[in-house]
Amino acid sequence: MSNANANVPEHPMEKLLRMERIPHIWCPTCGIGTALSCFITALEKFDYPLDKVVVVSGIGCTGRVAGYIKLDSFHTTHGRAIPFATGLKLANPELKVVVFSGDGDLAAIGGNHLIHAARRNMDLTVICVNNFIYAMTGGQTAPTTPLTANSSTAPYGNSEPPFNLPLLVGSCGAVYVARWTALHIRRLANSIGEALNKKGFSFIEVIAPCSTLYARRNRLGTGLDLMKFYHDNSEIRHGAPLEELDIGFQQKIIVGKFIDRERPTFLENWNNWLSQKLGDKFVPYGVAPQQMQLRKAG
Repeated sequence: MSNANANVPEHPMEKLLRMERIPHIWCPTCGIGTALSCFITALEKFDYPLDKVVVVSGIGCTGRVAGYIKLDSFHTTHGRAIPFATGLKLANPELKVVVFSGDGDLAAIGGNHLIHAARRNMDLTVICVNNFIYAMTGGQTAPTTPLTANSSTAPYGNSEPPFNLPLLVGSCGAVYVARWTALHIRRLANSIGEALNKKGFSFIEVIAPCSTLYARRNRLGTGLDLMKFYHDNSEIRHGAPLEELDIGFQQKIIVGKFIDRERPTFLENWNNWLSQKLGDKFVPYGVAPQQMQLRKAG
């Protein structure tokens, strides 16, 4: 929906939003909108052609991102965002494929896909908004819910240890791993920009307030109160050991860039392996003709 009042200036991000779907469904003070704004900010700094950028989401509050961003985008089934994105990347290696989804979608039902995409070093950027709960379906315990936190399926407090997501993907082989909160707007946007320019599996965890379910059930106040908590209790520690990144209930949150390394992507590994086995008979997949000539000359 274009702006009906010509006197009202266009919102700076309107060109990358599907305005016909606004207003969005996210609750006031939800952190997902902030994460999306940071993504758009990063895209504007990113010199990759926008017609080559694709966004894939699964199911949940964060899954709605795919519907609001004005790019080629896909809202897929629950837990299947990464395999869908993998298929897109392999079908057209020129694409920059971004998975933008929630902790429940990516680390619970989609957990198997998450770890194997990191292990294979699929050339994807994954932005995981972690609000510690299943927010769209009633506030059930998620794989990231901190110990002792209250949820609709744990009214006496969660007794299950949560995932440490940076440790999970980092130990599987991700080449870029970072964590920020929805308060760290500039740092998060810059981190997303770095991840977009990274070749291989990059992962950014965004700690975001869920004021409607998580905060209310745990009597933590409003979304603004949660943002103040992030301000007072976040510690930036670039390169921190992954084992030290657990998140406890209302305890200090370590943020920063933890991994930035190089290793062959899935396609590079595949092409190198079969080139060694098959020699000149093998035609590398997803490699530009100029690169093929350089390979043969080299």
